[in-house]
Amino acid sequence: MFTPFSFTGCSLELLKPGEKGIIISCKTQDESIRKKLISMGITTGNSIILEQQFPSLIVKFNNISMTIDRQTARAIYVRVVDG
Repeated sequence: MFTPFSFTGCSLELLKPGEKGIIISCKTQDESIRKKLISMGITTGNSIILEQQFPSLIVKFNNISMTIDRQTARAIYVRVVDG
């Protein structure tokens, strides 16, 4: 009938260092954040890894590590994946 599955999603800001997620949406009303995400190439369906949480958020996206601010990280929603 139905195959059981689990779905875990959250804001990128809530990932633990080393966790990987698939971007499911970018939710913000702030046009400057939306433009920043587009210019960085952060779009739905792509994978992203949180490398460091403190003092700055460092993410790895398309084999490039970059620093992002917490407000931007809050706008990125991911589905947590293993590995």
